[in-house]
Amino acid sequence: MSELDLQIPSAFDPFAESNVEDSGAGSKDYVHIRIQQRNGRKSLTTVQGLKKEFSYNKILKDLKKEFCCNGTVVQDTELGQVIQLQGDQRKNVSSFLTQAGIVKKDHIKIHGF
Repeated sequence: MSELDLQIPSAFDPFAESNVEDSGAGSKDYVHIRIQQRNGRKSLTTVQGLKKEFSYNKILKDLKKEFCCNGTVVQDTELGQVIQLQGDQRKNVSSFLTQAGIVKKDHIKIHGF
């Protein structure tokens, strides 16, 4: 048996690299744009992960004026400040943030159906 060296392959995790890059909701590198379903056809778009040096209220004011929707800034204990907008504004918000130069396109993650 000593002449015959058996090599047992180690467990291979194909998602190991993606788990390192995408650490979830607490990731500081990405801006996460999500949609939450309310009641019926109503939905809510949330934006989290913007840098602290930006004025959330000014960004919210421009978003509301640009997309003709209402919104608010909510203080969350885990996530910090989160911008909430009425309706499905995921694509609109991502294009607005890239055109305004707030976030690069590769640092935006859009979640939802």
